[in-house]
Amino acid sequence: MTLVYAFANGKADGNKDMHDVLGGKGANLAEMTNIGVPVPPGFTISAVLCHDYLDKGSLSDDLKREMRAAMSRLEEATGRCFGSGPRALLLAIRSGAAVSMPGMMDTILNLGLNDETVRILADESNNPQFAFDSYRRFVQMYGNVVFEIKNSENGGDPFEHELEQLKRARGIERDIDLEAEDLEGLVNTFKSIVREHTGQPFPDDPEDQLLRAVEAVFRSWNSRRAGDYRRVHKIPNTLGTAVNIMAMVFGNLGEDSGTGVAFTRDPTTGANELFGEFLVNAQGEDVVAGIRTPEPLTNMRDKFPQAFDEFTKISEVLERHYRDVQDIEFTVERGKLYVLQTRGAKRTAAAAVRVAVQMVEEGLIDKSMAVNSLDPDQLNQLLHPMVDPETHAQVLTEGLPASPGAAVGRVVFNADRAEEMAGQGVPVILVRRETSPDDFHGMVASQAIVTSRGGMTSHAAVVARGMGKCCVVGARALDFDEPNHRVRVGDTWIDEGDWLTIDGTKGNVLLGQVSLVEPELGDDFNTLMQWADERRRLRVRANADTPEDAARARGFGAEGIGLCRTEHMFFEGNRIDAMREMIVAEDEPGRRDALRKILPMQRADFVGIFRVMDGLPVTIRLLDPPLHEFLPHGEADIAELAENMGVRIERLRHTVETLTEANPMLGHRGCRLGITYPEITEMQAWAIFEAACEVAAEGVEVYPEVMVPLVAHVEEFRRQAAIVRKTADRVFEKRGQRIDYLVGTMIEVPRAALTADEIAAEADFFSFGTNDLTQTTFGLSRDDSGRFLPHYVETGLLKDDPFQSLDVSGVGQLVNLAVERGRAKKPGLKIGICGEHGGDPASVVFFHGAELNYVSCSPFRVPIARLAAAQAAIKD
Repeated sequence: MTLVYAFANGKADGNKDMHDVLGGKGANLAEMTNIGVPVPPGFTISAVLCHDYLDKGSLSDDLKREMRAAMSRLEEATGRCFGSGPRALLLAIRSGAAVSMPGMMDTILNLGLNDETVRILADESNNPQFAFDSYRRFVQMYGNVVFEIKNSENGGDPFEHELEQLKRARGIERDIDLEAEDLEGLVNTFKSIVREHTGQPFPDDPEDQLLRAVEAVFRSWNSRRAGDYRRVHKIPNTLGTAVNIMAMVFGNLGEDSGTGVAFTRDPTTGANELFGEFLVNAQGEDVVAGIRTPEPLTNMRDKFPQAFDEFTKISEVLERHYRDVQDIEFTVERGKLYVLQTRGAKRTAAAAVRVAVQMVEEGLIDKSMAVNSLDPDQLNQLLHPMVDPETHAQVLTEGLPASPGAAVGRVVFNADRAEEMAGQGVPVILVRRETSPDDFHGMVASQAIVTSRGGMTSHAAVVARGMGKCCVVGARALDFDEPNHRVRVGDTWIDEGDWLTIDGTKGNVLLGQVSLVEPELGDDFNTLMQWADERRRLRVRANADTPEDAARARGFGAEGIGLCRTEHMFFEGNRIDAMREMIVAEDEPGRRDALRKILPMQRADFVGIFRVMDGLPVTIRLLDPPLHEFLPHGEADIAELAENMGVRIERLRHTVETLTEANPMLGHRGCRLGITYPEITEMQAWAIFEAACEVAAEGVEVYPEVMVPLVAHVEEFRRQAAIVRKTADRVFEKRGQRIDYLVGTMIEVPRAALTADEIAAEADFFSFGTNDLTQTTFGLSRDDSGRFLPHYVETGLLKDDPFQSLDVSGVGQLVNLAVERGRAKKPGLKIGICGEHGGDPASVVFFHGAELNYVSCSPFRVPIARLAAAQAAIKD
């Protein structure tokens, strides 16, 4: 098996299709080399070795042998010697997984420097300041990555602390303005920090440096930030990272050198124009980490005109070659351009939609490729709220609009605190000088991110865009008082816990809690969704309980309502009083009296929903929750309710105690209530069919579908369906009208799936309630499993939370079985799903394969389900 893959002088051992072996970065370095892009020569250590190292804790002899051979070829390609002169070869060591994980794993630059080679570098460049600047960077990065020296007792990076102290002592702001003598002294200080933390001297042997660096990059696959990123973006833990070893090229050689990051199109808006930033006399980490605020890429035209023209042409070549927007890192070394990396660009949903439509119009891709180019979950960004344009809130400060949307939250200043407060249900805004990969868990927990440093291609900007979090970077007016957990802008102090509103679309930081409004979807979105709808087979409905929700769902393209939960209607206003009166009634006449008060309210709800969904089906679930949910449980609340209802407190307390269940989710609820109290089912059916007749008389097309919940035995369904159908006949006879309708059931307990053939003989349709089906299949309480399920996912025991993404191998078998048995009994049986999984893209793919007719999800996830269903059809 090949362990090391070289790329140099226009020829590479790999190509862009070898992501699993070379990682995304290595595969693209090989591809660029093959098509003539100026890439520094190097080699890639296969990603398949990552887990081998992590399991064994050491690099194999075979790998070391291949690395030495590859180093010899690299020395030949560069005309330099690793670890010696007269022309010393220095290396950049970079990670690279099969799926892009920007900034989540480790990089080490300038490897190979020691007290001898730094003198060689100084003599060759005739620039001692550059040589020792590179040396101090190397010792700092090596100390951070290999020796994991990142935080001192006061909570900061000890290397950064010494650097900042020296800059203050010299009265300068930029690292590059330090003199060579200062930087040489800093190198010695940094080495002392390493000795203090590790008890050993900094390694001088370049080969030893290289082997330790490779091990550190492999180890970074298991870092907290990388694990958090994989969990958020659902990247398999099994992939591992490759290690890319390249000859160093230097952007910090002086005013004729620089480095930058560019996108072939604007990653925020999708505008078809080269977009990026660069720094003169800098190395790549200065741009990505946001340590210095960079210049717009357009300024590069004046400073490096030849390199800029070449870069513009290469950008066009790469975008057309990959048929995707590219994120490109580059360095200019004394006027000569080198491309260090290209990858598919992380962009906002608005940009992704615009680019997909543009590229079809340009003939770069077809419509199916455009539909496939978006991550369905990314559409969430388009539905993000924005700051109400009518607001007159005070703008605290402005920065760069790195990722659009708006959010309101309480200020926190570190990632751990953000995670802690968010875990308590508090919305938080993470405010930092700049973010690093170690802040990722706090970024996940936050509603928005603000940094005082960095540009549009900094770590905070790229990661926030990838997650769909609104973000403002480069808010330079923020003056941090970190020991006291506060920040100042002018005379205004903001303490931890104060409220801020972030407008990531405009780049504004606003004081206090500002009202937000819903966004408007544009023509590009409608065009793309039309292409998606033309390709999907699976229909998409919405879960909606009110006319307002129904209207919103229809606006997002819902093709009906797949779940209208009638119990939500019982909790509003004085309705709960009538419901409580029904519950405490001592006999059926008493219950019917109370239900008569509820009937007109329910009917009015259905009238409103039927009008909004004119021409589309509406599936209405009969009462599902246990009755105890409608009653108070505290002694004071029981006493207050007893007084309001005019009943004895003892009687009400007795009712509460009688309804108390050890396991209410498996108790007296769903169809079991209707079996015990058929008058409830009768009242609901009467309200449904009277509403249907009323709107039909207005000319509205109405298609009611009555759904019986929690059926485990066919006889339960048979008896409930009989009440519904009998009531419908009575209503139709009374009104002299007839409405087509269906009566079906939810499949949400294993026995219903196993006996689906028996139930199908009686039912007009099935709808999978996958929330309860997951609960009853796993034997999990979804209300209590939050205490341990996150641990299961974090440790890899489960790939996903089964309540968020369908458990295909377990619950999925029951779905397939019920579909097979139901349609064997009744060919053409309509089958859908109305659990939360209906809006999860991975689950939608499964439901497409299971040949369901439709999925139903919350209104805001309807576009996501439409896109996921189209992608599943295209994949077929």
